[in-house]
Amino acid sequence: MEQVNPTRSELLKRKANRALAEQGMNLLKRKRDALLREFMPIIDETMRLSLRLERVTMEAQYELAMAKAREGGPVIRSASFASAGEALVDITGTHVMGVPIPIIRKGSSSIRPITKRGYSITGVSSRVDGIADKFEEIIDVIIESADIETRLKRLGEELRKTNRRVNALENVVIPDLAEQIKFINMSLEERAREDVFRLKKVKKALERKEEERLRRLIG
Repeated sequence: MEQVNPTRSELLKRKANRALAEQGMNLLKRKRDALLREFMPIIDETMRLSLRLERVTMEAQYELAMAKAREGGPVIRSASFASAGEALVDITGTHVMGVPIPIIRKGSSSIRPITKRGYSITGVSSRVDGIADKFEEIIDVIIESADIETRLKRLGEELRKTNRRVNALENVVIPDLAEQIKFINMSLEERAREDVFRLKKVKKALERKEEERLRRLIG
């Protein structure tokens, strides 16, 4: 416990500080609960996207291996070069419980019509189109995962920070202030008892003097 001057003004100051700390702790607890309500569904969504990405990737790899076996590696490689393109992404922002969070969205679906993929639709089999669908779906899932994982990370960081503050107030600051208030109260009570004791002694001394004065007057 820090050094405390046991005065009434310090007692009022410590009580005000404790009330403020308790108010701040309650506000932070409400914030923590609200963050948890936002956080838990995002965990479920992250797991769902992770499983979907794993599934689509496995399917794409399987289709690619089968196409290479049937169409030949050069044909698949040629189609992949012809269909090269870019994925457009829109990045904006929002706030959740005061936490700034970027929003990552697809500019458009990565899955393109067959006529927009660059290769001749008569020069390849439908299996190549199926492979393209799968890999373009992977891109969509990756972008969606980037958005949800960024949200998860930001909320998780804020949740840990808020929880540390709650713990510090609840387990350190408020108990310390309570101890200081208790110490000041005990010191003031002890001082009050000493003052009463001194006053009694003074009163008795004055009473003795008055008795002696009266005896001298009578005698």
